[in-house]
Amino acid sequence: MSPSRPSLVLILAIAAVLALSARGFATDRPEREFKECPDCPQMVGIPAGSFVMGSPAGEPGRFDGEGPQHAVSLRAFALAKYDVTSDEFLKFLAATGYQPEPCNPLLHMTWRSPGNGLAYAPSPSDTEPPRWPAVCLDWKDAQAYIAWLNAKAHGERPALAGRPGPYRLPSEAEWEYAARGGTTTARWWGDALGVGNANCNGCGSPWDYSTLADVDSFRSNPFGLYGMLGNAWQWTEDCWHPSYVGAPKDGSAWMDKDCVKHVLRGGSWNNLPVFVRSAARSGAGPNGKQEYDYSSLSGFRIARTLP
Repeated sequence: MSPSRPSLVLILAIAAVLALSARGFATDRPEREFKECPDCPQMVGIPAGSFVMGSPAGEPGRFDGEGPQHAVSLRAFALAKYDVTSDEFLKFLAATGYQPEPCNPLLHMTWRSPGNGLAYAPSPSDTEPPRWPAVCLDWKDAQAYIAWLNAKAHGERPALAGRPGPYRLPSEAEWEYAARGGTTTARWWGDALGVGNANCNGCGSPWDYSTLADVDSFRSNPFGLYGMLGNAWQWTEDCWHPSYVGAPKDGSAWMDKDCVKHVLRGGSWNNLPVFVRSAARSGAGPNGKQEYDYSSLSGFRIARTLP
């Protein structure tokens, strides 16, 4: 593929996205999926549309930071079908030698890249299932991975920072729009938690409050995205704000000159079900550490700006 022009697969995927409305989507539509390079994620085209962001006052488990509800209109974009996996992050470490900070120094939990094309996961055995979401990562680690991915996708000299590209973290609004998949209920499958729809502390899955699950362990949402709720927190681009007063209405990331915290979405395997809702949100410092240490529970998925 020429690095200066989009691939035919990407062009066809964009056309499929633009031809469909948010409510017209079904799960796993390969005509709107694309993959630009061997190390690039499988992307899913998300159609332009509008939605009401945040939760209504009567939603069980609602936190004050989920309001006020407000209308947001977004242009079409793409979001990775899955979280970045352990296998994908290890490839990045082996190729670059990038060294994340420990997410838990007391337990020696850290990704390690000693050089010579070697890389190890932050588990006692130095290995993890390849399809687990990569966690023990902070916001800066996600940005480093994205810079490498943009270089890989466009045939440029790899760099770890400073070069913008179409791959990025999703904005918080894009994340919630994609997680809802055209629904207005607390979770894309309904208001009730149900059994076996996600991995959390009380979700009724085999992995509840015990361990991560593979990124494709549960059925996809109406947009064909897997694992948007539960299993691992997901970083977004936005700075943390305690409410939506003054939030953008165009789906863009809400940034400040000096970000003290960034927004996390989705909940994780050890969270109670109230965190496993489309509107639930939290924030942590760029190194993942705040009042509650999210770093050992946090991963990310990739978004892409469409031409």
